[in-house]
Amino acid sequence: MTYVIAQPCVDVKDRACVDECPVDCIYEGPRKLYINPDECVDCGACESVCPVEAIFYEDDLPDEWSGYRTADREVFAATGAPGGASAAGPLPLDHPTVVDEPVRVG
Repeated sequence: MTYVIAQPCVDVKDRACVDECPVDCIYEGPRKLYINPDECVDCGACESVCPVEAIFYEDDLPDEWSGYRTADREVFAATGAPGGASAAGPLPLDHPTVVDEPVRVG
């Protein structure tokens, strides 16, 4: 199990979670942040600092955002395990679940 970043992060990307993560496993996509499930140590530090309450332990993810349960896994299955977000830089693409979300303005 791991933590998941869900819909409230789309088009917000506050990055407080990135600063708090002790293992550098939160990567930035074009519209959303992603937690690499293979690098996450399940510490929960990111969850408590998220100002939009977008981070959930995988088992606690609300049903309305169930598509996000696999989004992070699939993004890293496609890109591989970069080995640390700060060295890897931004991800080139968002997951289709994110791409299909209406653009949030303001």
